[in-house]
Amino acid sequence: MKMPAPDESILGRRAEIAAGLGEIIGAAHVMTDAASLRTYESDGLSAYRQMPMLVALPGDTGEVSRLLAYCARHGVKVVPRGAGTGLSCGALPLADAVTLGLGRFNRILEIDYANRSAVVQPGVANLAISQAVDEAGFYYAPDPSSQIACSIGGNVAENSGGVHSLKYGLTTNNLLGLEMVLMDGEVIRVGGKQFDSDGYDLLGLMTGSEGMLGVITEVTVRILPKPPMARALLMGFASNDSAGRCVAGIIAAGIIPAGLELMDRPAIHAVEQFCHAGYPLDAEAILICELDGPEVEVEELARRVGDIATDCEATSLRVSESEEERQRFWLGRKSAFPAAGRLAPDYYVMDGTIPRRRLSEVLNRISELSLEYDLQVANVFHAGDGNLHPLILYDGNVPGELERTEELGAKILKLCVEVGGVLTGEHGVGVEKRDLMGEMFSDIDLKQQQRVKCAFDAEQLLNPGKVFPTLHRCAELGRLHVHGGQTRFPELPRF
Repeated sequence: MKMPAPDESILGRRAEIAAGLGEIIGAAHVMTDAASLRTYESDGLSAYRQMPMLVALPGDTGEVSRLLAYCARHGVKVVPRGAGTGLSCGALPLADAVTLGLGRFNRILEIDYANRSAVVQPGVANLAISQAVDEAGFYYAPDPSSQIACSIGGNVAENSGGVHSLKYGLTTNNLLGLEMVLMDGEVIRVGGKQFDSDGYDLLGLMTGSEGMLGVITEVTVRILPKPPMARALLMGFASNDSAGRCVAGIIAAGIIPAGLELMDRPAIHAVEQFCHAGYPLDAEAILICELDGPEVEVEELARRVGDIATDCEATSLRVSESEEERQRFWLGRKSAFPAAGRLAPDYYVMDGTIPRRRLSEVLNRISELSLEYDLQVANVFHAGDGNLHPLILYDGNVPGELERTEELGAKILKLCVEVGGVLTGEHGVGVEKRDLMGEMFSDIDLKQQQRVKCAFDAEQLLNPGKVFPTLHRCAELGRLHVHGGQTRFPELPRF
């Protein structure tokens, strides 16, 4: 993973830059010592690390605005960072950049039940929103596995999902408005408490932009009333093929579960040892299917899903009889990533999306690749929308094993594109998938995407080195700078 070479002229001004930022946000909120900087050297993809030049922790929108304006004037790069739980190196620091942490933006500003919305700062944890509105019978639907720690600002930057995204959508489907600061310090607002705004869909543009267009300082999200009833079905299968057919059968029947998750045998055993969720250890794959809504509807849908599972030769079938049992089913799924730590010293979490009809085929091909590279792969993923999360197990202490893991991961992602899928579902591109973007997009596509980046950040100071495999200067992409009224080819008529 090659990153841009550090600018020695910036590094030589490190003390000056730290002092300048200290005047804006207070010296106590500018970190320069090695011990403090070490905390920020990676995001959740910890195989790749880089110490930041310094870390700045502003406390309000005005401080962010002045900080970015200062960095723009002095040509200093900025890497925005939320909770640091991302899995694509989207918040990987640069040696010559300021890491802008948003941990102090941790307040829920407003809860508006009448308009079913909440206004929060970007450093608020995902789960904290649901906890804040729980007593009133509401919740925030997107629920990434890291929801206890991940920040809502990071969720917006990566367009995070979760186990309940099949029915209730990703972050983009639950986002109403944003306040953000552009690189020149300008503060803009996009959207509001209404569902749709006039004009260009700037809200959609910002969602999933990975900190490359601006720094989010306020988020307005949709909150939903809790469904009257929710039940989960735990189904075991003798093969991944059978589980894949069951997924296809449920969707083909017009049933949209609140969540539909698949785990294969290695993941099942790791989870069961970790949290004793009650999963069938004799199964090659399990499905967890949650149904919610009015009681009559849930009971009918549970019966229909059970019939589909039986037709697909399910080896076991359990329906949750209590809220405690339902939560236990999900505890296993939510614990899958930490549980994988029992299987190997290290693991690499992948993220790709495929058409549901190709599910069995892709799982079989991943098994073949696992044997080819002599690396075990545990599969845990959102089966309902085809969002795969293969966990490649390896030992980083063995020379060459990380490199072999990277090669296997690239093969899996290329496979996703080959069958009609995409490189990422909810983890973003960052640095991890940057050099694979050419597998999915043409050079023309990538240049057009970079033109959007140039429109917001002409000097490319915000989170550089991410997403785009080849970074072009804005002038190379058609931006024209006119000096002293002198244009190129003055003999040509202008409109």
